[in-house]
Amino acid sequence: MQLVVARIGRAHGIKGEVTVEVRTDEPEIRLGPGAVLATEPAATGPLTIETGRVHSGRLLLRFEGVRDRTAAEALRNTLLIAEVDPEELPEDPEEFYDHQLMDLDVVLADGTEIGRITEITHLPSQDLFIVERPDGSEVMIPFVEEIVTEIDLEEQRAVITPPPGLIDESEAVIASTRDQDGAGAGVAGDGQKGDE
Repeated sequence: MQLVVARIGRAHGIKGEVTVEVRTDEPEIRLGPGAVLATEPAATGPLTIETGRVHSGRLLLRFEGVRDRTAAEALRNTLLIAEVDPEELPEDPEEFYDHQLMDLDVVLADGTEIGRITEITHLPSQDLFIVERPDGSEVMIPFVEEIVTEIDLEEQRAVITPPPGLIDESEAVIASTRDQDGAGAGVAGDGQKGDE
């Protein structure tokens, strides 16, 4: 199985190094010297990592055969793809690969079916499950432990405890200074409060 582990950014310096946007929780395994990675677009690779180092909080890589800034810049926006055994699990039992989470059933703690995970979106602040509901609509579930309380790979399900309004908009708490029919909650025209 192939997993995207990084995206190449801009060239760094004049000796062929590039910055990379890491997309794996295990960069020391996937992006270490000697690793051979497929690429997207495929014509750019495969690429073999020659060296790697951290500079100012960013990972810099140099690939075999890439010796100058021009060659490094030509790799910009290339995705780096590692071949991973589908049975392999992350070292941390609280972490999961995307392919393990795809197609899991999403249920509430009481067993109520919410839908099925069809996509995982990685944002800078958190990951999101895109869940397809039985009626074909989609809902986004933040993959944070306060909401996703359990991932059970044997049962092929994710148990969630969503806050009001996340799953069913009719449960949403109205956080407004106006009530549902639009009447103001402030002073009415006759000098009396409009909260009758």
